[in-house]
Amino acid sequence: MRDILSDLEDSKFHSDVDPVKRAQQLTKPVMPKRFYKSVDVEEGEGGWTVLLDGKAIRTPAQALIVLPTENAALLVAAEFSAQTDVVNLATMPAYRLVNTVIDGVSADPQAVIEDIMRFASSDMTCYRADAPDALVVSQSSAWDPVLDWAQERLGARFTLSEGVMHVEQPRESIAAIGHHLRQDADPFRLASLHVMTSISGSALIALALEAGTLSFDQAWAAAHVDEDWNIAQWGEDQEAAARRAFRKRDMEAAYAVLAARRAT
Repeated sequence: MRDILSDLEDSKFHSDVDPVKRAQQLTKPVMPKRFYKSVDVEEGEGGWTVLLDGKAIRTPAQALIVLPTENAALLVAAEFSAQTDVVNLATMPAYRLVNTVIDGVSADPQAVIEDIMRFASSDMTCYRADAPDALVVSQSSAWDPVLDWAQERLGARFTLSEGVMHVEQPRESIAAIGHHLRQDADPFRLASLHVMTSISGSALIALALEAGTLSFDQAWAAAHVDEDWNIAQWGEDQEAAARRAFRKRDMEAAYAVLAARRAT
């Protein structure tokens, strides 16, 4: 196993080789006609499956999709049921995430852990504005509780910086994030956290959301402090609003899969 703490300092290492992106490349944005009438879930050996006209669905790599709980299967089934004339993968974030889990993350969870750690090494919550005062206050209000949680619960202390100048975080803190992730390396958990980290721009926000320190709405707001401040000053165009709504739907689905992976 390579030393992730050394990799974080190696600019030649790119996360593009990680299993999340490899799996996502298999899911092409085609939109076939809806070919099924019924959508059901069924418990079987090893977990729950989603059935289309009685046949279990598979990933783009043709692996059988087996979900850990009925709730997880129902999330995917609901997305298939919601399709009308065509099957639009853009509107099926839970299904896309499950494909990523099975075709990618399950085979190499360590690579996903490392990518989340890499986000933490330059976490958005550590880079603060020095002006205007209203933005400084908004950042502190949204992000300080996240950093406090990381220090108190994980023993991970992070250094703040004003502006965009890179600040090197303590190696012990990044190692603590890795330890926390490896304590429960379930691929569904790691994939969900990876999506939430990528969309929010912050591994710490994603982890605080998982821990219940933040609600989903609080985490979403924390991830968009700067963007919301800019919108308040100059407004938001329609295209940007559509992109934001798409990201929110994907993050909501990842959070739902994360919650559904354990039986209640």
